[in-house]
Amino acid sequence: MTISKYEIFNSVVEFGSLTKAAEKLNLTQSGVSHAIAGLETELGFSLLTRDRAGVTLTSNGELILQYVRETLQCNDRLKQKVAEIKGLEIGTVRIGTFTSVSSQWLPSVIKEFNVQHPRIEIRLAEGDYDDINGWIANGVVDFGFVSLPVTQSFEFIPLKKDKMLCILPQEHPLRHQEAITFDQINEEDFIMPKWGNTGDVRKILLENNLTPNIKYEVVEDQAIIAMVQNGLGISILPEMVLRHNAYSVHVINLEKPAYRTIGIALNSIKKTSPAARKFLACIKSWLDCQG
Repeated sequence: MTISKYEIFNSVVEFGSLTKAAEKLNLTQSGVSHAIAGLETELGFSLLTRDRAGVTLTSNGELILQYVRETLQCNDRLKQKVAEIKGLEIGTVRIGTFTSVSSQWLPSVIKEFNVQHPRIEIRLAEGDYDDINGWIANGVVDFGFVSLPVTQSFEFIPLKKDKMLCILPQEHPLRHQEAITFDQINEEDFIMPKWGNTGDVRKILLENNLTPNIKYEVVEDQAIIAMVQNGLGISILPEMVLRHNAYSVHVINLEKPAYRTIGIALNSIKKTSPAARKFLACIKSWLDCQG
């Protein structure tokens, strides 16, 4: 069995298509199909089911996928360590991220990282907290940006404490208050940020026994702000998101201060690849410079 067959198998699963995997790997579709067939022959069982909708894992394929990904990660760490010994810098860093980190932090961090380490490739996967936790657990990414609490037994590197604030339409009757009370939130139409089952806003609502009238659940931060601007409800968002928003909304405090703690979750700091460790150092250095 060769590592290349594992890479092809993992790519097919990742993209859900032989064609898309072939395009990503610069191979022909028949070459990808042949590699999968060869791997299935070597293993003695089928890995994928093919139909008009694409490809899906068989039950046996699901059982070995995690081991395949662990093998690929170990191989990547080996190549990076050998290159490091030779004084070279190569590798790929796969990162799980959510919208506000993708827009507020990563463009500047990746730009700086590319200057320092031009031969290390960065790949991003964007989703909500639940997606990112799953990607870390399954080895899809090397690490992910998340907000406490994490749902798995990951190691966690805290990076920033971010205040949560309420946003109202500009002409809302409560705009002159310094803070909005939880009783007032309960009386308003509410736009819920859909960041996963353990999202920061959902946690605030649960901890304070809030049951607002949730009119909409929305993933994108900027879409939530635009909806509030247009009078469709109020919402709660992190200060980090609101600092650079271009919409006309009114921002006020919650009656009881609430925060989210953004950080990096990963399975093992000790087993992190040299390239990933360099990126972790870069993000921490960049944040330190931001004050």
